[in-house]
Amino acid sequence: MEFEHKITIIGSTGSIGTQTLEIARTYPGIRVLGLSAHSNIALLERQTREFRPEVVCVVDAQQAAAFKRAVADLPVRVVSGAEGLSEVACAAGAQTVVTAVVGIAGLLPTLDAIRARKNIALANKETLVTAGHIVTRLCAEYGVQLLPVDSEHSAIFQALQGNRQNAIRRILLTASGGPFFGKTKAELAHVTPEQALKHPNWSMGAKVTIDSSTLVNKGLEVIEAKWLFGVDIEQIEVLVHRQSIVHSMVEYADHGVIAQLGTPDMRLPIQYALSWPRRFPMEGNTLDFAQCSKLTFAQPDMETFYALKLAYRAGKEGGLLPCVFNGADEAAVELFLNGKLQFLQIPEAIQCAMEEVPNKQEPSVAEVLEADRAARDCVYRRYGQNFRS
Repeated sequence: MEFEHKITIIGSTGSIGTQTLEIARTYPGIRVLGLSAHSNIALLERQTREFRPEVVCVVDAQQAAAFKRAVADLPVRVVSGAEGLSEVACAAGAQTVVTAVVGIAGLLPTLDAIRARKNIALANKETLVTAGHIVTRLCAEYGVQLLPVDSEHSAIFQALQGNRQNAIRRILLTASGGPFFGKTKAELAHVTPEQALKHPNWSMGAKVTIDSSTLVNKGLEVIEAKWLFGVDIEQIEVLVHRQSIVHSMVEYADHGVIAQLGTPDMRLPIQYALSWPRRFPMEGNTLDFAQCSKLTFAQPDMETFYALKLAYRAGKEGGLLPCVFNGADEAAVELFLNGKLQFLQIPEAIQCAMEEVPNKQEPSVAEVLEADRAARDCVYRRYGQNFRS
């Protein structure tokens, strides 16, 4: 199959990044021009030796110096810091940047890539959550495609192909429910990080897995869907689907519903973001319908898992509030993973920040970053006992 596509990956050593490189192994026409990582430098070196990118970013300057010595025999430019991330995102000749870094750290390199007219294969939901009004406007201005990589948003994107987007009645966003579906607040009072990291269906990084357990991840996806598909927040409904076979659905004005089904395998949405509008073969992810004896759906418990309710509020009120929601969650999850915060205090910390940090409509990038800092400081001050990462 003749296919040529030049890409860079921001966050190449994480779950999405490594699976993107699996696809690049399958299709030699995918040329990797740039890689980046925050940690796991040993894996980054192996990736660099295999794919021979032109530029690699190691975020930490000291680690970057050590990495540069380790790959001195290769014709690769090694950069560091936020500027280095943007350099990878904007690498000359690349058509698409896969934004697979976790958190608001993905925002600035994504904005720079859009201005450099790179298409965005978006796995960093925080980019749209914190600055969706800026990102979507810039994509339109520079003629850039914003292609979703999250399995749920890819499913919606696939269900919209060949249909008029303004005919959407509802988006039905499915959720696995995480490891604690059906639990009460009393049963969640003493949850440990080890328990919260045991996702029933997906293998993901620690931050996303904890967010799945609190339903924060689904809340972020609700806000992301608002911007990706140009719908009102009230048109997005979350359904708990424990089997993770139906990845999401679109109900149209005539009440017809189109769903995208598949095994819990992130390679499909990653590959589709790179091959769109074409579909390429993939090995090993066949869905066996004879084994799908039951597909169940339920309403989420937004009283026990009230972070999802907070996300709907943030998405509806807009402005800086989604950024505050996200920043507070990033800080709270960090504290939880370090034993400084209880599981049920994660949504409590988010709510505190949402009440404390002032909102503003149509914020600038600088104001978004300041709101993120203020939200984190609020959580650290209230719960972290002077903890800083």
